[in-house]
Amino acid sequence: METKERIAANLANFAYDPYNYNFLRQLNVLELFLDCITESNEKLVEFGIGGICNSCVDRENAAVITSCGGIPLIIQCLSSPVRNTVNYALGALYYICNESNKEEIVKPEVVDIIRRYAAAESVSVSFSNLAKAFLDKHVSQI
Repeated sequence: METKERIAANLANFAYDPYNYNFLRQLNVLELFLDCITESNEKLVEFGIGGICNSCVDRENAAVITSCGGIPLIIQCLSSPVRNTVNYALGALYYICNESNKEEIVKPEVVDIIRRYAAAESVSVSFSNLAKAFLDKHVSQI
């Protein structure tokens, strides 16, 4: 494993723990995760979106991610050939979506992709469950 990949993977694992949230913000790790998503290396993309998904449960982290242009990057991950990347993107959108950014996320083309994942239970139960949870929380109210 490349050094960059190993570092990104370790940081994504640290992002699970609420104790580390403040450190992630102070050290600009959230921005690093977003940078990873823009790489051509699928492993870096996976670890970057994994770190975003793990950390965006926290409102302050979610605000940093959205203010740094993270929403289009997360949406882009929905089209990844890597299953974990798609799962992390669905989870991140579930937590990041709120009244202030809903219009940017709940666009017809994004909802269409998420609906296709929701219907794909035979392909991936985790895609389907995450997609259904997103639709139940953020789309059925529209």
